[in-house]
Amino acid sequence: MASKLDLYKVFCMVGKHKSFSKAAKELYMTQPAVSQSIMQLEDELEIRLFTRTSKGVILTNEGKLIYEYANSAINLINTGEEKLLEARNLLIGDLKIGVGDTISKYFLMPYLEEFHKRYPNIKFKIINATTLELCSIVKSGEIDIAICNLPITDSALETKQCMEIQDIFVCGEKYKNKFQKPISFKELSKFPLILLESKSLSRQYIEKYLLSNGISINPEIELGSYDLLLEFTKINLGIACVIREFSKEYLEKNIIYEVSLKASIPKRSIGICFLKSVPLSPASTKFLEIFDERLEN
Repeated sequence: MASKLDLYKVFCMVGKHKSFSKAAKELYMTQPAVSQSIMQLEDELEIRLFTRTSKGVILTNEGKLIYEYANSAINLINTGEEKLLEARNLLIGDLKIGVGDTISKYFLMPYLEEFHKRYPNIKFKIINATTLELCSIVKSGEIDIAICNLPITDSALETKQCMEIQDIFVCGEKYKNKFQKPISFKELSKFPLILLESKSLSRQYIEKYLLSNGISINPEIELGSYDLLLEFTKINLGIACVIREFSKEYLEKNIIYEVSLKASIPKRSIGICFLKSVPLSPASTKFLEIFDERLEN
């Protein structure tokens, strides 16, 4: 037995063409099947929908009333299906990403550029926040994916590693001669330190690692911007903890200098996180494919 929606689709097509045979042809149905569908709908509604004439059929007054609403509903469903198809083919839609300022500037840009070249009709919605804040925003559904510092231990989130990074300490010209030989973390802690603010996952990672080695640090300067770490180091306000991969320009031009340590800080990673229990949007899926392509190459 045909569903109520199928019956209304047949009804609207007959109402549009005022003919059972023309409706049957457009619906790829037999004319008896169309007639049977109309009879079934009339029985269920307990009204007569069409008046049969020698030239075809015309809507009854009751038929005209229901046709107005049914035809609008069918058109809305068709429009929705078309929009869904467009979204699947990335002709429309949004890519909702969460990312920190530093990762956005030094890591994410080439991926956004490549995605925009391939799918120019997709709009970007970018939210900037710390890693911990981004995890909460992902779980709220406000963004599809977040690019942030790993590790993340939230069991509701799935993570995908994208790039290894190395935390290092750097100094300006004034302190350069004080680090001719490798020094220990204990010796380093005696210098004026410049770190990101305490809510930063990068700051927490460094503090946790140094504490595991029996070293407690108390920075002289705390900053909310990665770029300021580099600039404050450049003018000799202290020794800063930065990411080597994000500081290449300053290091290669000898604007700042890496402090030689007796032991290296363990590497960590940047990665993507998203909800385990919710399928990714078509746009997000294609975005992850670009990450996979670049990692393979």
